[in-house]
Amino acid sequence: MRVVELAGIGPGPFAAMLLADLGADVVRVDRPGGPGLAIDPACDVTNRNKRSVVVDLKAPGGPEQVLDLAARADILVEGNRPGVAERLGVGPEPCHARNPRLVYGRMTGWGQDGPLAQRAGHDIAYIAPTGTLGMIGRPDEPPAVPANLLGDYAGGSLYLVVGVLAALNHARATGTGQVVDAAIVDGTAHLATMIHGMLAAGGWQDRRGANLLDGGCPYYGTYETADGRYMAVGALEPQFYAEFLALLGVEDQAAARKDIARWDELREEVAARFKSRTRDEWTAVFDGSDACVAPVLSLREAPHHPHLAARGTFTDHGGITQPAPAPRFSATPTSVRTGPARPGADTADVARDWDVPGLLPSSRNPQ
Repeated sequence: MRVVELAGIGPGPFAAMLLADLGADVVRVDRPGGPGLAIDPACDVTNRNKRSVVVDLKAPGGPEQVLDLAARADILVEGNRPGVAERLGVGPEPCHARNPRLVYGRMTGWGQDGPLAQRAGHDIAYIAPTGTLGMIGRPDEPPAVPANLLGDYAGGSLYLVVGVLAALNHARATGTGQVVDAAIVDGTAHLATMIHGMLAAGGWQDRRGANLLDGGCPYYGTYETADGRYMAVGALEPQFYAEFLALLGVEDQAAARKDIARWDELREEVAARFKSRTRDEWTAVFDGSDACVAPVLSLREAPHHPHLAARGTFTDHGGITQPAPAPRFSATPTSVRTGPARPGADTADVARDWDVPGLLPSSRNPQ
């Protein structure tokens, strides 16, 4: 499967990385001078398993080079504001004129239409109107900021990947490609589908920190330990709750599980118990149990967790520790094949492999 990625930042590159991790031949079309993350390109692991060419879409012949790639691709991914790709000459219409089977994936925050479609934004502004940001955090504090994981990557990248793969299946069955409009607002709203059902059924209160899964429940949340670190508790079912209480040493709180009037008392007692030992001590206490309790680890600690280490959830490549490709496959295992693509470093190879000689400087029209 061949994928053209028009370079951007955030969810587009991550979606293309996921496709590359799964084995696609992804060619990233970088712009002269950027853009990219404000880090050394050698460390931008969202560009792993890809190859890069540099094309100036504003220069004569630039759009034609991208159209030559699109003519040989299965999927194209772009993350500009609506209308920008069209103005640059690489929108869906000219691409489909060259390749009717092409799946044209569009990644934006607001979507291709609607009153805010042309407005700038970032993850936090996209997830705010969907209701999901307002669900996260303590009731007496501002909503917690979930990095850019919830909008950019969960509501954005993953929905784009699902969309383009579904559209690719359709294209292979019918010979006709299509445009996939993946908007972060749509995907993030969709992530809360179960919560909306619970809200309609009266099983969820429309306020923060008052529900079973948002920290309102004392046996589903995080607790500070004696060394200022944290343990995560998710002992929802009766048998797991009973084991949790026994190991924590508060068996007298068995009846508090269903008695919401006692939840504040339960939370205080659980918090006091966790404060009596360090995180590592509590980790040892709950090790091997079904109490659904785990230590809250930092990014640097996570690769050393015994379970994650045993599964190879993280891998080292080129001196960088990074999450390994996911999910796992029994017949077609994935891997980090190459490090981050350097802008323009693969031009000659791509020109040969994709039979696009126009990418080579010697083949371009004089500027």
